[in-house]
Amino acid sequence: MQAKVAANEKTRNSINNAFASNFAKSMFLSVSGLIILSFIGTRMFTHVDLNLYGYMVGTIVFIGGFFYRFIAWGERPPTKIFIKKGIKLLFRKSTPKTSVEHLATHKFIWNRGIYRWTQHFLIGWGCILSCFVTFPLVFGWMYFTMGDNGYYTVVGMGMNLMTVKADGIIAFFFYNALNFTAIMVISGVCMAMYRRMKNMQARAEQKFVYDFLPLYLLLFVSITGLALTFMNVFLHGAGQPVMSLIHQYSVIVTLIYLPFGKLAHIPFRPLSVFAKNYREHYQEQAPFKCKVCGDTYVSTEQTQDVVGVLSVNDISFQTKEGHQLAEMCLPCRRKYRIAQFSGIQTHEIKYKEANQNAKG
Repeated sequence: MQAKVAANEKTRNSINNAFASNFAKSMFLSVSGLIILSFIGTRMFTHVDLNLYGYMVGTIVFIGGFFYRFIAWGERPPTKIFIKKGIKLLFRKSTPKTSVEHLATHKFIWNRGIYRWTQHFLIGWGCILSCFVTFPLVFGWMYFTMGDNGYYTVVGMGMNLMTVKADGIIAFFFYNALNFTAIMVISGVCMAMYRRMKNMQARAEQKFVYDFLPLYLLLFVSITGLALTFMNVFLHGAGQPVMSLIHQYSVIVTLIYLPFGKLAHIPFRPLSVFAKNYREHYQEQAPFKCKVCGDTYVSTEQTQDVVGVLSVNDISFQTKEGHQLAEMCLPCRRKYRIAQFSGIQTHEIKYKEANQNAKG
């Protein structure tokens, strides 16, 4: 058994040593996987749409940016802990429910108000559905062939999946899928921009490059996409070649920008399931009581992890009483900081704040 483990470890090390970095390994494996899937999906590259070549290049650059950002973030000690423990807890009974709430229904936004939930839902699902339509077409995983009988054959991963009437209702939704998602994104973006211009708190906190630029990019991509359909249907294709290039460039720029701006939380969002499982599991196992007021606010595991991560970086927030700052709930922690400036031991005063229900 030990010999087998040693052999597996040797093989893993040999693979890792073949690449200059984790980034290089991730890019090589991802691009190789895309090529293999495209080879299968396009029936040995016999069905390749060269008009989508630009989108393919933009997607590969996006993958490179995503791995660069993810690996830089994932190498941090706190991230390593919650990803490692999150993977172990992935098969909890509550994982499907948590995944639906965080990735599908966006319940975490619902608690902030129906207006914000609606704009977030429209933008989020508009972008996700657009990717589900665009990427399979770009890499040839899905395409359509038409016979002489007026029917389209939908081909997925090299297999004929279904046959639909060219002027039927199903074909109509296939043709206009990206138009529907564009309307969703435009509606959500307009709601978000209106809120950012009218809400005083949002106006005080927002920045043009970080908060508005992503919205403008999504709006431009969606509008130019709808313009292509308008030119094709109502202008009989007039101006479509130029608008096609404008739309393609806008998509490529957005894909390149995506991993490095506010929109990066879209591909990172699935990791929120890890964080929720981590908090819930260890909270149920061993809740931790504040060293000052005795209220339960986090798990013992999380408290130990915070102290451990700080010690790795030679940082210690030990109080005069002998415990760590991480072992105090947020209200007591705030009062403790005030005590350092005022000289009054406010954290020892048994008085509940108005926002005492703040989560640790």
